[in-house]
Amino acid sequence: MIFLQSIPLLPDSLTTTASQTAADTAGDLKLLKTLSIEDLLNKLAHTMVDFAFHLAIAILVFYLGRFIIRRLYSFVAGVLSRRRVDTSLTTFILSLVRIVLYFILVVTVIGILGINTSSFIALFASAGVAIGMALSGTLQNFAGGVLILLLKPYKVGDYIETQGYAGRVTEIQIFSTIICTYDNKSIIIPNGGLSTGTINNWSRESYRRIDWTISISYGDNVDTARNAILNIMKADNSFVQSTFEADMELRKLSQESAATDTLNTEGDTGQPKRRSWISRHFRRHRKKVKEHLAPDNYTEESPAAEAKMKENREPVVVVSELADSSVVLTIRAWALASDYWTLFYKYNEVFYNLLPQKGVHFPFPQLDVHIDSQG
Repeated sequence: MIFLQSIPLLPDSLTTTASQTAADTAGDLKLLKTLSIEDLLNKLAHTMVDFAFHLAIAILVFYLGRFIIRRLYSFVAGVLSRRRVDTSLTTFILSLVRIVLYFILVVTVIGILGINTSSFIALFASAGVAIGMALSGTLQNFAGGVLILLLKPYKVGDYIETQGYAGRVTEIQIFSTIICTYDNKSIIIPNGGLSTGTINNWSRESYRRIDWTISISYGDNVDTARNAILNIMKADNSFVQSTFEADMELRKLSQESAATDTLNTEGDTGQPKRRSWISRHFRRHRKKVKEHLAPDNYTEESPAAEAKMKENREPVVVVSELADSSVVLTIRAWALASDYWTLFYKYNEVFYNLLPQKGVHFPFPQLDVHIDSQG
């Protein structure tokens, strides 16, 4: 209520200022009538000299202020560039800095010329209040966009799930974020809700756990099913076989070894070239890493063994439930997030074809009916 009641006071202050200006003008006219021609010329000359002096100062301040504004603009642009702030946010911040600084400069120059600037400031403040009230929702989205671009809870290319939508982020704008679903729908989500709501960023972590649930018949050997599943999964390098650190190291060494092997291809004579010392070094280092990170090399008495086993991410098969008509097996394995769906669909088919070959059956819902013949 205090804020709403203070708004109507602005026109009254402007009216009071206008009436005071009119009274001062009438007083000056009465004073001019009492002056002689010589006094009038002297006063006019003094006024012109004073105005010229203030005009020269105003021009000097304007060019000096413009020079300072350009320096500040370049400084802010350099800071934003070094911090790698998003292009959309950088453009908006630089435009806002330039507008605010030039407004301050213009008001300062007008004040030096002797013009009353209180009315300009009052009009600017009232216009800002009106615009802020009219664009409250838009400003909330803008603030959310600034937070998203600065804090980076997700970036372009990430697969996110929020507010009932899931898709890959294609563009992050100041007021909204655009995601593209797998069926090629472009969803525009306001940044206000994204900055304050829950976001599931599927691409933030390098690895994800893949879970499968398989039911086998009562009477089938669980160890047979477990061994068949683990053997085929441990033979696939797409899965993490020990720890995340070991997997990343081995993948890096594999890429470096492939790169060095490419340099050692057959020559023009068709004879294979002798491997360089770089290639031999990477091969020996990769072998040492495999031996060092293998869980079999650790003993239970070693503290390092306990820490390593706690971080173990190799595939596991466990009995999760004894259901009415089946034994439920849960299979868990870790892989790169980018391979999640490929491996999930691939091994659904692999399990379907593999387990019957090992004598493991998939049960159907069963119901035993007993008929009483004595009735």
